[in-house]
Amino acid sequence: MRFSHWQIVLLKGLIHLLCLGWATLVYWRAASDQLGGDPVEAVLHFTGISAFNLLLLSLTMSPLAKMFKQGQFIRFRRLLGLYAFFYAFLHLASFILFELQLEWRMLLAEIIERPYITVGMAAWLILLALTLTSTQAAQRKMVRRWQSLHNWIYPAAALVALHYIWSVKSDIVQPLIYIAMLAILLGFRKDKLLRPVKRRYRALTSSD
Repeated sequence: MRFSHWQIVLLKGLIHLLCLGWATLVYWRAASDQLGGDPVEAVLHFTGISAFNLLLLSLTMSPLAKMFKQGQFIRFRRLLGLYAFFYAFLHLASFILFELQLEWRMLLAEIIERPYITVGMAAWLILLALTLTSTQAAQRKMVRRWQSLHNWIYPAAALVALHYIWSVKSDIVQPLIYIAMLAILLGFRKDKLLRPVKRRYRALTSSD
């Protein structure tokens, strides 16, 4: 099976519709007091888990392309990654606006004093760097450095998983499921992830 041009356009349009429409709906429900007793917590959970879901989906594209010998899956990876950052941006913006009431000094204190916010902010900054360099122009300009930078998606995903499980106060079943899914996806890339370690080991042993 091979996607036609119009099928790709349709699928990308569907991704745009779902990602933008779902966010709009949730914020509208929050504004109209339809998200239960703690709408701020509901919005934070929704944006955070949506960012993680989309990040996992973007990481799924390469294994699917290899499994089904369908390279066109890669054409959705960038879009899903951009929407992962979009939801991560909404997550941080909602935290600053609704939880901290735009108290920027409190944000710095939260980052320093709460480890789960520290790792979450680190993941956010990595995703920001990847988003800003996601264009083809940036890829052509950076050449090999582009791939090295975008390999940081894997540490970012691990930091997101750590942020999630540390932020949960009681039931950790769902975070553990997400961590297991991430571990499986990273397992497909074990050769790629271990390549820099092997290269460094060979360099050290050869120097001896």
